[in-house]
Amino acid sequence: QVQLVESGGGLVQAGGSLRLSCAASGSILSINTMAWYRQAPGKQRELVAALGSGGSINYVDSVQGRFTISRDNAKKTVYLQMNSLKPEDTAVYYCNVAGVTGLSIRYFEVWGQGALVTVSS
Repeated sequence: QVQLVESGGGLVQAGGSLRLSCAASGSILSINTMAWYRQAPGKQRELVAALGSGGSINYVDSVQGRFTISRDNAKKTVYLQMNSLKPEDTAVYYCNVAGVTGLSIRYFEVWGQGALVTVSS
């Protein structure tokens, strides 16, 4: 029912910037959390940034000060602005949205398809 579509990945040189977008569609009553995860080759998926329902924002230490998570409630879209990119940021980035569907009042948690971000040195 609820789907996420990611965009904005690509190739960038170290020090450059990219902005990822993740748009949610479908019957949504409310969104509790929006988050970005990433998975680098040979590593487990890790939480990069998250927006809580109460407005709390959390970043993994390695991106704090460089990445910014934000959302557009009207568009049901979450963004990840990535500045001062480093080669170690290279990964597939996945958005994650959790909330309640508006059709039958059920909890949902859905993942985006993933966006590849490659940072060259």
